[in-house]
Amino acid sequence: MSRSGMRDNRRRLVVIGNGMAGARAVEEILARGGAKQFRITMFGDEPYGNYNRIMLSHVLSGDEDDDAIFLNPLSWYRDNGITLHAGVRAKRIDRFTKNVFSSDGRVTPYNTLIIATGSRSHMPPMKGLYTPGGSVKQGIFGFRTIDDTRKMLAYAQHEQHRHAVVIGGGLLGLEAASGLRRYGLEVDVVHSGGHLMSAQMGPDGGAVLRRSVQALGIGVYTGSRTTAVLGTDKVAAVRLRDRSDIECDMVVMAADIRPNVDLAVLSGLPVERAIVVDDSLRVQDEDDIYAVGECVQHRGQVYGLVAPLWEQAAVLANHVTGADTSAAYHGSRTATKLKVAGIEVASMGLQGPELETDEQIVFSEPSRGVFKSIVVRDNKMVGATLLGDSRKVAFLTQAFDRGLPLPEERLGLMFDLGTPGQEVGVAELDDDAQVCSTETGTKTHILGFLEQIPVGEGRAFAVDGKQVAVFRLRNHTLRAVSAVCPHRGGPLADGTIDGQVVMCPLHQHAFDLATGCSTTGAGALQSYRVRLDREQNLVLETVPV
Repeated sequence: MSRSGMRDNRRRLVVIGNGMAGARAVEEILARGGAKQFRITMFGDEPYGNYNRIMLSHVLSGDEDDDAIFLNPLSWYRDNGITLHAGVRAKRIDRFTKNVFSSDGRVTPYNTLIIATGSRSHMPPMKGLYTPGGSVKQGIFGFRTIDDTRKMLAYAQHEQHRHAVVIGGGLLGLEAASGLRRYGLEVDVVHSGGHLMSAQMGPDGGAVLRRSVQALGIGVYTGSRTTAVLGTDKVAAVRLRDRSDIECDMVVMAADIRPNVDLAVLSGLPVERAIVVDDSLRVQDEDDIYAVGECVQHRGQVYGLVAPLWEQAAVLANHVTGADTSAAYHGSRTATKLKVAGIEVASMGLQGPELETDEQIVFSEPSRGVFKSIVVRDNKMVGATLLGDSRKVAFLTQAFDRGLPLPEERLGLMFDLGTPGQEVGVAELDDDAQVCSTETGTKTHILGFLEQIPVGEGRAFAVDGKQVAVFRLRNHTLRAVSAVCPHRGGPLADGTIDGQVVMCPLHQHAFDLATGCSTTGAGALQSYRVRLDREQNLVLETVPV
């Protein structure tokens, strides 16, 4: 029965996992009218709302407060009629009675179930991780949750702690090392691979990256495996195979993450590397169970980036709600652009040539920390690595994603020899590549990468002869409105942002960025839809909301 006393005939939707994938799937379901179809219940291991896990490195470095990275506060669940069991773990699924058994003793029935259990830090096999009592030794940390980050911060700032070792030289490990270095700690990175970020780049790029990381005062040990953590009750040193011990006060495990599949295995669901799903994100051989995110294996692939999660969530929502049962997820072409320890890195496709006919164009300038590699096959780009100079990333991402024909002058792919430069995305390429058109005729324009707009600020773009201001709010929501204040033409992109309100710098008129309405009687702004595509490009729809 509902609160009004009337029978609630909506079906029961249960979501196991309240991280970025689970919450995004629910957002997509709500956007398709799911609140009218389902009573939604969510389980989350952590006692919080959903937060942006990508921003944990910014919290560790002190660039962001931890409360600023929440995407869905607890009030969002209440406002959308969602029952959230925060800090409660789902222990078992009974697929035959359609019940979820949780750690608080609750039994929750479902009609449709979504598993979004994500992934976890992996503790590599080595001696000395645990005390004789079986607990993790003091000074050893994972780097996966907001609580992990808070504990690391507190430990790193203790005056007696002076040296940290980070195990893992990938993206996560380098971000952890850079963040800890800010607190005055001596930091060493130990990586079992032959070069840093071996999943994203080849050895030549890794050598340039190593030089740049060392210039930050971070020690680097590649081709080294940690065999033991020394110390009785707390960390005293790490032991390396074939190298001397490194004395330290704390150890951060950032070598690997593994899909969280224990619940699925216990419940009898098909698991290989992760939970096996089909093109609709439905679990293999299950009619009413779906899975999404880092816990999913689709066509043999497991994705650890955010963009594939977003694509999966949209397809899943179309099937769960019936909005588009023909929707299919065919996998993702992954292209990433990010800053690793303050160093610009972009990677897409192949790291190097694989066929005899493949071309590779390489530019390396180690003294400036710059490395560029582009792989071409059949006059189309099939891979690129850019380190220390990302001015051509917008153009290269489009060439990679769309299979655009390339200029005969290959150096133009790396340098401004007639091909578009830093500020150029699809919107400024030739007419054939300029605009994406949807089935409804709506035009979308790619404005460039998200990182060009700092958190808490706005930027103006010229789109179809109009000025549009795009804002990146503190909660990492994106908003887009007309860039010109209707009162006296003030530049709103330069205005002060308070929550979801921007104040014009000329006469302090305020506008709600969600609606475009002025809160001070200055008229209304046109609002536009703005979102991110899978390469983290800003995508603007030119038809006003």
